[in-house]
Amino acid sequence: MSEEKKSKISGSLAQDMEYLNHALGAGRNFDMIYRVIHVGGKEACMYLVDGFCKDDLVQKLLQYLMDVTPDKMPQDMHGISKQFVPYVEVEVDDGFDTIIHSLLSGMFILLIDGFNKALLIDSRTYPARGVEEPEKDKVLRGSKDGFVETVVFNTALIRRRIRSTDLCMEMLTAGESSRTDIVLCYMDQRVDHRFLDAVRRKINEIRVDALTMNQESLAECLYQKKWYNPFPKFKYTERPDAAAAQVLEGNIVILVDNSPSAMILPTTIFDVVEEADDYYFPPITGTYLRITRLLISILTYILTPTFLLLVNHSQWVPESFSFILLKEEPNIPLIWQFLILELAIDGLKLAAVNTPNMLSTPLSVLAALVLGEFSVNSGWFSAEVMLYMAFVAVANYTQQNYELGYALKFMRIINLLLTQWFGLWGYIGGILLTVLSIACNRTVARTSYIYPLIPFNWKDLKNRVIRRRLPESLSPSLKK
Repeated sequence: MSEEKKSKISGSLAQDMEYLNHALGAGRNFDMIYRVIHVGGKEACMYLVDGFCKDDLVQKLLQYLMDVTPDKMPQDMHGISKQFVPYVEVEVDDGFDTIIHSLLSGMFILLIDGFNKALLIDSRTYPARGVEEPEKDKVLRGSKDGFVETVVFNTALIRRRIRSTDLCMEMLTAGESSRTDIVLCYMDQRVDHRFLDAVRRKINEIRVDALTMNQESLAECLYQKKWYNPFPKFKYTERPDAAAAQVLEGNIVILVDNSPSAMILPTTIFDVVEEADDYYFPPITGTYLRITRLLISILTYILTPTFLLLVNHSQWVPESFSFILLKEEPNIPLIWQFLILELAIDGLKLAAVNTPNMLSTPLSVLAALVLGEFSVNSGWFSAEVMLYMAFVAVANYTQQNYELGYALKFMRIINLLLTQWFGLWGYIGGILLTVLSIACNRTVARTSYIYPLIPFNWKDLKNRVIRRRLPESLSPSLKK
């Protein structure tokens, strides 16, 4: 069989079945099902993947097709799809690449002898969990649904919130082997089309075997510059309401099949620190939550380096604040205590992830006792160091972005080392390094990472810091 014939259906059922059976490994793969039937006096063959198709629907479709008599048999596949397939999502195609991709995606395929096109019926159903509230993006008030691993369900959750013809859901694929479905969600009249074209082009130019880590693999393909800057270039959310709000603001939301989270871009540092609770409460409460989260994030970065600096230069501490200094001479230098505890906290996080739910509470209590009271009494750690590191560990959970938490952690460790080596100048240098890492960072759209600070826009900055009433925060196009 020539390459030209292999690329398209020949019309000979025996030849087409031979090629498909070889390409799909129908004899080896137990879940690759094919069956020869008669439709309108002609031999036909159906293909489907076991577990992807709805059995009752396929059975009803076969009843309609097998009842076709030779005198009523249309001359082409389009006639069959219009007259004898009482279903909504039906396509006709003659390319083997499209047919195989559709079959492996879960579609029902029908070939008929003498017809040079195939019938593609989208009767697929994927195993999926319920759209319950995500564990990481919980809110005190608001909707309690969340994205799941099936991309069609996720697009429906956004469509439910944005009932506008301006909303676009554009399907792309990436990965030579995985052929992963990627959906670009945007408002056609509000999105930056130059940036949209750039994102679409980058996705189409991805040359990888598979997106094994879903959105993280896609993110690394979309943004390959300045990997050493730890501050996040993307924002992720598992909440449909948060994703819909970003779409309405003119951003692009990317959904990847098999992933329960949405990727939002472009993303600034102000987007990263925002959360849904800021908007589900009245303006004064939302403003308080937003400012509190910002101040606590700053404290998690600056607290331990400041304490280390003041302990190393105790003469700078006023008499009224002498209680913050160490009561006893440490057995281990403070810098080593901080570094060990930074590592130990991550170890506890990893242990909590892999601990069965029934054992998480007793093991947490045990870890708190061992690393708390016993470690201080044994002389390994000072009580003050344990106090400040406990605050840092707990305060990291005030914002839900993992990447931002680890970015602050890396910069905090650098500041601790610089403060230990160079004193006050090292402390100042560490803060400047963190500020420059944020200020010199760029979004995926190559715009300012700290807008509206640079370039300065007072009105947008005020809206970012202060939670205003919704009608006042709408864009001019929405107000109209």
